[in-house]
Amino acid sequence: MQTTAIDSLAAPANQRMKYMQLVDHINQLIESDKLHIGDRLPSLKQFEKELGMSKETLLKGLNHLLEKGIIESVYRKGYYVKKKSVGHTYRVFLLLDKMNIMRDRFYHTLFDQLKDVADVDVYFHHHNLKVFENLIYENLNSYTHFVIATLLKEDPAAVLNLIPPQKRIIIDYNQPHLQGEYSCIFQDFEHDIYDGLNQLRKQLANYKKLILVAPTAATHARHVLDGFLRFCTEHEFRYAIEHEVEADSFRKGNTYITFSRYDTDDVALIKLARTQGYQLGKDIGLISYNDTAVKEVLEDGITVISTDFEAMGKAVSEAIINRKTVVVRNPTQVIVRRSL
Repeated sequence: MQTTAIDSLAAPANQRMKYMQLVDHINQLIESDKLHIGDRLPSLKQFEKELGMSKETLLKGLNHLLEKGIIESVYRKGYYVKKKSVGHTYRVFLLLDKMNIMRDRFYHTLFDQLKDVADVDVYFHHHNLKVFENLIYENLNSYTHFVIATLLKEDPAAVLNLIPPQKRIIIDYNQPHLQGEYSCIFQDFEHDIYDGLNQLRKQLANYKKLILVAPTAATHARHVLDGFLRFCTEHEFRYAIEHEVEADSFRKGNTYITFSRYDTDDVALIKLARTQGYQLGKDIGLISYNDTAVKEVLEDGITVISTDFEAMGKAVSEAIINRKTVVVRNPTQVIVRRSL
């Protein structure tokens, strides 16, 4: 790969910040085909000598191009042209735990809101801390904003604190131990279940016992558990906690609250009810977390406590576009259907 010689900068110093003169110049070289994708940029020493800029100013310009994805840094080799300049103001690193219907709803809302001003690249960590860390390490200098869903068993604060606070937007879980003033649009899992069950007290009074099915793998399970226990204690409901649906304890008069990752507990409960001739909404109650089109029609409708992922997507996009720091609890709604 060849290094292309640098011409003199064209933009007057009083019209642009000095580091942006470097940005404009490199973009112009790329657009005019004097620099091609894959070409190596001159070294910092060459830039200093030919352009008369300080190392600090040059690094600001190069970091700006890294954030935009125009160039990339190769360890111990230098900077290379990655793509031609784009008109978008922002470049967003979106790191999710997984893709499902709810995440898809969030992503499409975010994309629709930002499509005219930002590139959005999506990555997945699948609840694996090592994958999570590597993705952030590899992209630290390549984006203007980092939108991240954690939901890990381990504490990822150390790597998250490497991201400048003004670039950091945490979604879903209000991750502790983070430094600086950053944006966070989170679910309050404890409050959401407590408030949701309060709204359903009239229906719950028709049942003998509340069963929370709390998978041990769910990172936020302890918060849901705290809200569930607070509700049952305050209102004197009989209750039990199970880590999976258990046929031996399945009884007429129970109401089950589920939040399994792929709704497998809902399916297991419906199968048990059918096997024993129980009717949902009469003999057995069922409340599920997060609404989907399937839950709207399954068994004539499943009652849900559901966070608004479209609202989350809009809140994130507004924080980026308006360049402001926001810390807000995402809205959650209760939708009552035939299963309760």
